[in-house]
Amino acid sequence: MGRQIFLGILGVSAGVLVSAGVFTVLLSVGLVPRFAGKTHTGRHIFLYEEMIVLGTLAGDFLSIFVREKSAGLQEMARLGPVVRAAAPTALSLFGLFAGIFVGCLALAIAEMLDSIPILTRRIGFRHGLGLMVLAVALGKLAGSLLYFIFGIYQTVL
Repeated sequence: MGRQIFLGILGVSAGVLVSAGVFTVLLSVGLVPRFAGKTHTGRHIFLYEEMIVLGTLAGDFLSIFVREKSAGLQEMARLGPVVRAAAPTALSLFGLFAGIFVGCLALAIAEMLDSIPILTRRIGFRHGLGLMVLAVALGKLAGSLLYFIFGIYQTVL
């Protein structure tokens, strides 16, 4: 019982940490203020921020508690004809909104990359920028390979 409580607290803490990290990235690229500015809904900026945090936490919990895709389909079959009929529409809407979000995030990151040359000139970082980017990319590659080759995603505490 004590171990399960500890794992629950650990999982919630990790979810909060991940949502804070995602939120920080979104703020650093200026995505939330850009959405609010483009849609002229600046008075709802706190709502945007809360929805991003809650969406990230929901994604964390779903990635932890949904074990198999087939189990979700079996559960959906038991829920009745109304839910089965609404599921494709809900999935389509989710796909649409997820695609819009990823596209906007990619554009915001691309715009942020335009500021890297300005930053490097201001701090006097003249040589080695290409090597730094290559080192970051190779580190991400090595981490991904280790993650998938050794099956770290399948491990349980």
